[in-house]
Amino acid sequence: MSVYLFRLARWAFRRRRLVLALWILAAATAITLSAVGGGKTDNTFTVPGTESQQATNLLKEKLPALSGGQTQIVFATSGTIKVTDPSYKAGIEAAIVNLKKVPQVGLVTDPFAAKAISENGNVALGSVQFEAQPTDVKESTLDAVEAAVVPARDAGVQVEYSGSVYPGWNQEISELPELIGLLVAFLILTITFGAFVAAGLPILTAVIGLVVTLMTVSALASVMTIASTSTTVATMLGLSCGIDYGLFILARHRNNLLTGMSIEDSVALAAGTAGSSVVFAALTVMIALCGLAVVGIPFLTVMGVAAAGAVLVALLIALTLMPAMLGFAGNKVARFISTPLRPGHHENVAQIAANEPERTFGATWARFVVRGRVPLLIGGIAFLVVLALPALKMDLGLPSGSSKPESDTARKAYDLTTANFGAGFNGPLLVVADGVPNAAAAAPITDRLAKIPGVVAAAPMAVDNGVAVIRVTPSTGPNDDATTDLVNGIRDDRAAIAGDSGATILVGGTTASNIDVSSKLSSALPVFLIVVVGLAFILLTFAFRTILVPIKSIIGFLLSVAAAFGLQVAMFQWGWGEHLFGITPSQTISFLPLLMLAIIFGLSSDYEVFVVSRIKEDFTKNGQAVRAVKRGTGLAARVVTAAALIMFSIFVAFMFTDDPTIKAIGFSFAAGVFLDAFVVRLTLVPAFMAIIGAKIWYHPKWFGTYIPDLDIEGDRLQHEFDAGTVVPPADDPTARV
Repeated sequence: MSVYLFRLARWAFRRRRLVLALWILAAATAITLSAVGGGKTDNTFTVPGTESQQATNLLKEKLPALSGGQTQIVFATSGTIKVTDPSYKAGIEAAIVNLKKVPQVGLVTDPFAAKAISENGNVALGSVQFEAQPTDVKESTLDAVEAAVVPARDAGVQVEYSGSVYPGWNQEISELPELIGLLVAFLILTITFGAFVAAGLPILTAVIGLVVTLMTVSALASVMTIASTSTTVATMLGLSCGIDYGLFILARHRNNLLTGMSIEDSVALAAGTAGSSVVFAALTVMIALCGLAVVGIPFLTVMGVAAAGAVLVALLIALTLMPAMLGFAGNKVARFISTPLRPGHHENVAQIAANEPERTFGATWARFVVRGRVPLLIGGIAFLVVLALPALKMDLGLPSGSSKPESDTARKAYDLTTANFGAGFNGPLLVVADGVPNAAAAAPITDRLAKIPGVVAAAPMAVDNGVAVIRVTPSTGPNDDATTDLVNGIRDDRAAIAGDSGATILVGGTTASNIDVSSKLSSALPVFLIVVVGLAFILLTFAFRTILVPIKSIIGFLLSVAAAFGLQVAMFQWGWGEHLFGITPSQTISFLPLLMLAIIFGLSSDYEVFVVSRIKEDFTKNGQAVRAVKRGTGLAARVVTAAALIMFSIFVAFMFTDDPTIKAIGFSFAAGVFLDAFVVRLTLVPAFMAIIGAKIWYHPKWFGTYIPDLDIEGDRLQHEFDAGTVVPPADDPTARV
């Protein structure tokens, strides 16, 4: 593989104008398709085959007016002013009349007719039921809803929204995290390379790749359903992987230059050696992300594929555009910054790293780890286990209005509803009874539902075409465990609830749907973990042709991801980070563990490959296991540190948003990357390998026969390059492809 990457990089170097033009064309095409398609992502999470989805499908068929999204509208006054006072009531009633005229609206509940008025008279609850699913409710429809309630606002009534779809539910994602991440990445790269051109190239190429990815996802959103978090995850990985992959190749290239190699040979050899590790690292991330498809949940599959696409683009950029840009840059990547206080410092550091790597800080750290390998291994494992303990109390769920920022309309609606009616009114259940001929037949079912412990009220919404829809209001909030128990209890006792009516009882609605999604994701977690661990073992076995390295890597991955889970539970679920991060404690997002397993696995494999391949490279040359651990870890430490800090910074930057879901994702990824890179890969891995010694590379003879040697460390390429056989003759047509 390394030989092919060498030739690809040489081709890109020589055809750099063509390569740059092709990538610019790809970006322009993606931008055009996105603009023409006008696609938008959304925040709807559904799972085919669940009972709540069956209820939705039944309503689509028999009672379409109640099959779509729903908006709960909170009309509020304060103090001694009542919503029933004539001027305020008139404004609300005018708003209700207007709402009935809005396109795509199937049913509007008048709070005065439904007697949905709080005891103190300050709050009235209305609702709008759409005929379309939340993803299909047009933006113009939501604008019309906003316009419809103007009479109430003009009368002095506060109007807030919540539900599965409402005005402002799809907030524009800020570009601030990306900008912060890019600035921090540039600072880290400037310190790492001591040269502005070298610091800017990985960022420039990563941004081009990110534009291609995001615009393509936006274009696809016009023809398929894509969750808004898909774009966020794709941005995180596209940007961080794009910078990191370019960084690994650029770092090797600059070292080659400083040892006196020509620019063209240096670029090609860097891509052939470091590029092999980049390819393997990217493949592990992509396979893990695409492995989310085994869970069988469409929005998660799309999220994984979108993120994998971002990583694929980052890989292609690193292997083609980076060599081309290095051709344009020439010797400028080795033109160092000279500061008045420390003239020549950056160049001196780079020369030492290239020609005397044993003098670097990374080498010093590696020697320290090897000397204290036993206590460091024991202490590091104990540290990660302690961090992982809160994960035992993980409670999975999907975010409700209670986790939104206090400035968000859904949070205001949630708080007003909870204070004046009770938390359960924020997440009513829709019980669908199929086989009910009329309202009289539905009445006994409604009465039985109302008597169930944990139910505040049960009232029929509609009876038509043999289907009755009954709104059941729990006494607890949508994210409360008691509400989950209530939903499961109704489903378990459906025969008793139906009585002798012969009706089929289904529990649906947004709250039940979220419970179903969380349950499905929880049950999929062990299966996906087995898939990820299996993939890790196979891929690392092929990479290093030994059994102990994959086993060691998997154990390290499990430790780091468990510790990241523990930190996420403590900070976001238990609320330790409530004031630090400006969040409201809530359940752990149900799809986050699966996403973390996929991404942290991929990124941990990245760092495993970059560290262990340098150790193996030295061991192959010298055959001294402990010495190889010192030298290999020392050679990898600087670039892995820079790469991990860039990843960490980009993930942390996404915490500078108001969306609690994105904050939790950014924190969890950042914690996982930091722990895996610095505690596991740069400490525990070299400590363990120093203890085991040469046995770490042992494999049976038959194993070596059947497992191909992918030359991930580029040893064969280096021999062919030194012998002058790696480059095709000038008249070979493949040299000019």
